Amino acid sequence: MTAEEHGPEAPARRTRKPGGTGNDAGQDPTGRENQDSQESQNTNRGPEADTHAEPRRDLGTARRTTGARRPGGRTARVREKVLESVGPLLVEYGFDGLTVDAVAARSGVHRATVYRRWRDVGGLLADVLDAAGDDDWRPADTGSLEGDLRALNDEVQEALTEEPSVALAMIAASFRSEEAARSLRRFWEERYARCTVVVDRAEARGELEPPVDARKLVVSSTSPVYHHQVLLHAPPDPELPAEAARAAVLAARAGAFRSSPGSPSGRRAAEQAPAKAERGTGTGSGAGTGSGAGTGAGAEPGT
Repeated sequence: MTAEEHGPEAPARRTRKPGGTGNDAGQDPTGRENQDSQESQNTNRGPEADTHAEPRRDLGTARRTTGARRPGGRTARVREKVLESVGPLLVEYGFDGLTVDAVAARSGVHRATVYRRWRDVGGLLADVLDAAGDDDWRPADTGSLEGDLRALNDEVQEALTEEPSVALAMIAASFRSEEAARSLRRFWEERYARCTVVVDRAEARGELEPPVDARKLVVSSTSPVYHHQVLLHAPPDPELPAEAARAAVLAARAGAFRSSPGSPSGRRAAEQAPAKAERGTGTGSGAGTGSGAGTGAGAEPGT
């Protein structure tokens, strides 16, 4: 730990989001957060002596020495307060204005604690992305492939066009921090893996003939939205999510995303084939039920 980390806490600009837990560091009447500040200033305590292990990263290999268990109690509250401060600061001041000191001041957590647990801005951005991947998000089930893809595109466009857009700010920051870039790639790969179910459902309903490369299909559907908003910085096009979804479905039905027998999706289709044959009419019944339940959500306007 450097001499700078033992200096006084950065000037307090302690704004807390509604619903935040606890009081700001140095202001907790119970002394719990003060205890955290005192511990972080102890020059004889390195990161390895911290009684609370650093957050574990589930979406890939850890980039720093981390503990094997998730933090709880005070450590979880500190992590939440710190990570909640990163996005707004990134949006307000950009990557160059995002500093460890600024995060410490905004979160109310002692700067030495932030330095010790996250080390630098890259570590903070990476942990924000890793924490975002710990949710239970799943793609919507509208009852049709086109409806599912359109719903997914709607979510992407909303995230990229909201004001302020933390998603856009994180994408921009990933070009400045390799650590953030690695975490962003892992985040997207994990999201695409969750979207495999969209194609599985379409195959079960008989909308697609397996094997289909689910990842390529989903990427093909979402790419026009990312291109329009991230690369062109164009005004939002309300018709684009539906148009991109429809184009991806047409390409899929034409065989554009057929996968080879040796690919993961090809092997999965081969493994599922006997079970589908045994179900016989059961498959048709299931497809009909799924389609009927989601026809309204999946149908295109005016069709």
